[in-house]
Parts: sequence; structure tokens; C-alpha cells
Amino acid sequence: MNNRHVALIGAFYDALGRADFAAMERCYHPEISFCDPIFPEVEGRDRVMRMWRLQLGVRDGLTSRCRDVAADDHSGSAHCSSRYTFSRTGRAVVAEIDAQFRFQDDLIVRHRDEFDFKRWSKMALGRPQGPVFGWTPTLRKTIRDRAAQRLEEFQPS
Repeated sequence: MNNRHVALIGAFYDALGRADFAAMERCYHPEISFCDPIFPEVEGRDRVMRMWRLQLGVRDGLTSRCRDVAADDHSGSAHCSSRYTFSRTGRAVVAEIDAQFRFQDDLIVRHRDEFDFKRWSKMALGRPQGPVFGWTPTLRKTIRDRAAQRLEEFQPS
């Protein structure tokens, strides 16, 4: 167990819950790589932080609780329950996220979030899209493509 890395994961999620972008950024290595089912590969601290600003802009009232945080000298993990309102549809979402981390220079250099996309799409999109199409590769690709386009166009204020 590496207590510094456990504390780093905790500090990241505390900052995320407060939408404290400066504190989140301090947890990430300059060469951070992030991925999840919606953003499959985002590289570099500036781009990853832009993605978080975009993400938090479409989530109202985000609360996040983490448990099972563990880390050694090289890697770590956590389970988080995030609750928010998906602003595009006004629907409540509870996302159960399993996060994996890699560390370099006592910072997070790789951050991978996994969650059930079908379950997420049912909550975030509602009927008929979520339950009917949430499991399909076509809907997943459409959502990924839209997210990538929004990230390219997004200019944080």
C-alpha cells in the first residue's frame, strides 16, 4: 500500500466533487491519458482538463462518493458512485464507476474509468433511446462521436 497514492486518488475525487479544476489538474501528470466508454482516449493534461470542464458542464449537481481506494507504487484503483442530472435531458443519473490509475512522479499518468454504458444510457437518455438502443454499437459510436466533436469545439471560459 502506498499511502501517498491513496491520498492522491482521494484528493482528485474531492476536487472533482467541488469542480475545483486547479486542484484536479495538480493531481495529473503532464502526460496524462484518460479514457472511459464515452471518451475512449484523451491525451495530455490540457486536453484532459478541457474534457473535465466539458463533462462537468453537462452534469448538474454532481456528487461523488468513492470507496475501496487502493494503491501501490505503480497503480491504483477506486470505486465511485456519481450522482448528477444529465443537463441535455434533465434526467437523473447514478453512475457506478470502477477507476484504474497508473502513477509516474507521484502523479496520475493514466486514468481509466469503466461503467455500464447500457445502464448509463437508460438513465441519461431515457426512453426510447436508452432502453432500446443503449446496448448497440451504433448508439455508442454516435455518443462517442458527438462527445469528441464537442470536445474539439469546446472553449472553456
